[in-house]
Amino acid sequence: MIQKKDEQQIRHQFHVRQNRQIIAITIAIFLVLLAAVLYKRPLFGEVSKGTLFGMQIMTVAAFLWFTAANWKCPACNKGLGSDINRRVCRKCGARLQ
Repeated sequence: MIQKKDEQQIRHQFHVRQNRQIIAITIAIFLVLLAAVLYKRPLFGEVSKGTLFGMQIMTVAAFLWFTAANWKCPACNKGLGSDINRRVCRKCGARLQ
């Protein structure tokens, strides 16, 4: 009975992390594309190419930092790799979905 509850908790935690990851991907893509659009069409006045490139680099760095902290198996706390729809952890075998 306790093991069943743990499996449900692992699945729930995975879905929470998966949802956060999808939101982070969406925000990162939006910000990188926004910087590219602002270079071609300055909506808020002229912004230097270096500033916009720096914004893109900071966005990617923040996304990578967040992914390293968030995208881990809830059971063993090891990285889950690049598959956003992973069903089983490759490291510990925990069922995630």
